[in-house]
Amino acid sequence: MSKRKSDQYVEWDDSDLQYEIENRPMKDSCDAVRRKIRAFIDSGEMRVGEFQKAINVTSKSYSDFMGQNGPLKGRGSNVYLNAYQFFRKRELRGIKLPKKVKTAAAAATNRVDISGIILEGEEQDKVEVYDTCDEVRRKINAHLQKPAVTAAQFLRDIAAQYHKTPKKIQSKQLNDFRSKKGPDSGNTSSVYYGAYVYFEKIRVREGKPKTKTREEMERIWGREGGMDLERANKSYLVRRGEEVTQDQYGRIRISGRGRFGW
Repeated sequence: MSKRKSDQYVEWDDSDLQYEIENRPMKDSCDAVRRKIRAFIDSGEMRVGEFQKAINVTSKSYSDFMGQNGPLKGRGSNVYLNAYQFFRKRELRGIKLPKKVKTAAAAATNRVDISGIILEGEEQDKVEVYDTCDEVRRKINAHLQKPAVTAAQFLRDIAAQYHKTPKKIQSKQLNDFRSKKGPDSGNTSSVYYGAYVYFEKIRVREGKPKTKTREEMERIWGREGGMDLERANKSYLVRRGEEVTQDQYGRIRISGRGRFGW
């Protein structure tokens, strides 16, 4: 049986844990579980692949669940159930969500001085964006897994990329953006523009070349002035039997027309 000390569980055997979990209602929403997963991965205690193995889920089911947004979205996913049980067992054993150990050396290593980098259009908050929302999410996830990089500091860094209209970007906005999935899903978020500009400055400062995907994005969206940052949830008028699909670059194809349209 479980033991108590100062009203906190300090020792459970496996049968007690399983009984407690299986016979108590799940208290966390899908969004709450997603936040715990992101905080856990961002802490660096496990990599995404290691966590997927720990909760016995596939990368596809994990990606599908993490790409949803809403307290009830994903309730039927085994990622939701298995991750909830994973964190609940830790809580019952008194193990808190890990926090990053912030040291001066680590912080210095992971901060790039971009103060002297000014991008075209920046002063008017009009930098042309040539990364999809999914690509910016990938960069955010990788950045937040670096030692001593905190979400709070990252929010300040990307908010600082706005000049004409100062922004204060909240953690909820970051979580909402990270929970979306799709090349233009989240395109109107302040996180998308601010993070793109921030990472682009780092690329320029470090002297890294543009990737082939980046060059293709410029070829596709150059005449449009970059990705659309103002219109979300676009609708398209199609004839019966036609289908609207979207490719990895955010282009829309309407079947039967044989061309891409916007």
